[in-house]
Amino acid sequence: MKEKVLIAMSGGVDSSVAAYLMQQRGYDCIGATMKLISETISENHFPESYSSKTCCSLEDVEDARSVAARLKIPYYVFNFTEDFRSKVIDRFIDSYEQGLTPNPCLDCNRYLKFEKLFQRAMELGCKYVVTGHYARISYENGRYLLKKGVDPNKDQSYVLYSMTQEQLAHTCFPLGTMEKKQIRSIAAENGFVNADKSDSQDICFVPDGDYVRFMESYTGKSYPPGDFIDDNGNVLGQHKGAVRYTIGQRKGLGIAFGTPLYVRDKNIEKNTVTLVTDENLYASELVADELNWISFDRLTEPMRLHAKIRYRHKEQPARVIPCGDGTVRVVFDEPQRAITPGQAVVFYDGDVVAGGGRIHCSTFE
Repeated sequence: MKEKVLIAMSGGVDSSVAAYLMQQRGYDCIGATMKLISETISENHFPESYSSKTCCSLEDVEDARSVAARLKIPYYVFNFTEDFRSKVIDRFIDSYEQGLTPNPCLDCNRYLKFEKLFQRAMELGCKYVVTGHYARISYENGRYLLKKGVDPNKDQSYVLYSMTQEQLAHTCFPLGTMEKKQIRSIAAENGFVNADKSDSQDICFVPDGDYVRFMESYTGKSYPPGDFIDDNGNVLGQHKGAVRYTIGQRKGLGIAFGTPLYVRDKNIEKNTVTLVTDENLYASELVADELNWISFDRLTEPMRLHAKIRYRHKEQPARVIPCGDGTVRVVFDEPQRAITPGQAVVFYDGDVVAGGGRIHCSTFE
């Protein structure tokens, strides 16, 4: 009897080829798409219909259904709209209102794909949840390890750092040893409708990219203007609401100076945004909380690792020091530019993800 697997099909080419590869390996495949955006949110808070660049649109569902039909596998759409609202959208808004810069795709992976969908897969008697992520899983010395995908341009291990041992034991990433060009070639050879479809890039519930407009529409709140200030508290001009800015931002400030200035800090209580020159954007340390360790149970003593502070950032050598209160202090060998509270810091030991957490704060030079 074939082992059953649940394929998380987003409508994109990666998850479609993942389904094909698992079928070729002899598994009994079931395709599933998560419905994440409710009609109420879509009708009331989007300026227009879904963008073709986002995931989770009606077009994506039809593309996933088309591929499932071509592979002759069952296909379902699971309604997770309430969980998505509470665990992704509400957390996203709450983070911005606290002065943080969230990454909702990390929360979607953690709470929807590898929690809700994972639970549904286990209820259906599936051995694995299968996704189109470019990452690898191995079992070594009694522990499941998460590793980088072999294609350095597509590696997605950063967004998977929150996975548990149980989740890793029942997850499969068939694309982890492949390159993107191979994936598109397989899709074209099999006549998949999405063979040339571009990758999703935008936040699915902010299809026009204007997240503040979405927040104002969704919450009914307005985010008032306040002061741009310098390091010494001198007023430089007026901002349009502190939630509109992120650490390291230069464009869109709406004020001109003789020297380029960048956002370094936001004080939500005082409604101020601090601007500095580029050389003052560098920090040598950060504190991280909400930690999850993968290659070991917990960090008990300082450890040399490489730390990655954003998805497109090259990991940097650092000393990771446990603080005893559930946080770690990360001391970089070289100061890093625009460390952003609310983003994830992920720790690597070679190509193995040791773990990761949320950036709580940083210490500027």
